[in-house]
Amino acid sequence: MLDATAGRVVLTHFFWHRCSCIALTAGWSFSCWILMKVVNDMCPNITRIYNIGKSHSGLKLYAIEISDNPGEHEVGEPEFRYTAGSHGNEVLGRELLLLLMQFMCLEYLSGNQRIRHLVEETRIHLLPSVNPDGYEKAFEVGSELSGWSLGRWSNDGIDIHHNFPDLNSILWEAEAKKSLHQLHPPPPSSSLQVALETRALIAWMEKMPFVLGGNLQGGELVVTFPYDRTRSQWVAREQTPTPDDHVFRWLAFSYANSECHHLCGGHQSRYPYR
Repeated sequence: MLDATAGRVVLTHFFWHRCSCIALTAGWSFSCWILMKVVNDMCPNITRIYNIGKSHSGLKLYAIEISDNPGEHEVGEPEFRYTAGSHGNEVLGRELLLLLMQFMCLEYLSGNQRIRHLVEETRIHLLPSVNPDGYEKAFEVGSELSGWSLGRWSNDGIDIHHNFPDLNSILWEAEAKKSLHQLHPPPPSSSLQVALETRALIAWMEKMPFVLGGNLQGGELVVTFPYDRTRSQWVAREQTPTPDDHVFRWLAFSYANSECHHLCGGHQSRYPYR
């Protein structure tokens, strides 16, 4: 039987000791797998490691699944994803997801009912590094010597975060033509401007029936959600709500206020969201 407190201390020490040691001797892709393997060994019945594809330089894009039936889609059980690191030099999201998988494993073992409910009623996927090539570039130089742009883009110079098709315009055109029943997102273009990482993410999203997902970035205190684009031409700012706008606003408000509870001493959040 695992002593939760002792296990948390031991794994935390081992986890970050391994992280610092591996980072000095191996690339991110391998060290990411090792860190996931630590959690997988601790919680083999609720975790599964897999990769969704490769980066431009051939690094694997590792993800970890957390579920009471890893590897199986259960009818009626929602699938959720967290991604991070689309800008390789923004490491906060990557670290948060690595800590999240550790936290969920330990809390599940210690009998935390909220975590057990999430694991048993949701299939959760965590992809800590969308752009491992960019991370490697920034890491090699170090934060003291690298500029804001080093490691931001993919190895072939593409901003992965802004590399997805404009589905907003496709939807609005279909609404105008009253042809929503014929709406089919186009396949990724064969253009060289579509990054391999982008193609891997699109294929992943087409394979997994995700009902919700979040992407963590660093640098700004904002929460963005669909439609993050104006519908009218030549208009810089405009409300463009989706049918699920109330859900997105509730999620954004809950996230912002939860963060502010820790950072602002419990005062009302002033974090913007859109």
